[in-house]
Amino acid sequence: QVRLVESGGGLVQAGGSLRLSCAASGTIFSSNYMGWYRQAPGKQRELVARITSDGVTDYVDSVKGRFTISGDNAKNTAYLQMNSLKPEDTAVYYCNQYFRAWGRDYWGQGTQVTVSS
Repeated sequence: QVRLVESGGGLVQAGGSLRLSCAASGTIFSSNYMGWYRQAPGKQRELVARITSDGVTDYVDSVKGRFTISGDNAKNTAYLQMNSLKPEDTAVYYCNQYFRAWGRDYWGQGTQVTVSS
């Protein structure tokens, strides 16, 4: 059973930084895609950033230039470096990894990020 465990969330002041991590366990196969999503209260879950196994990245416009996604394929671990945080970045952040070997994706349990003004 593949399991994703996130860490690194917390409370930070506006302008601060946080680094999220997402480690996959229970598989010997490398993931083919890693993504970070977020869901704020009363809003739909949205894609924040994603990276393929080839290193191609994509970001939602609101975080471009502030967030950086990276991945360690050998460890099946995804990272999201978040700088210059804003109160509107406050949300629960979820990790998602797709494994072609398993033919499906998996979600983490979510980690709360709160940015105070």
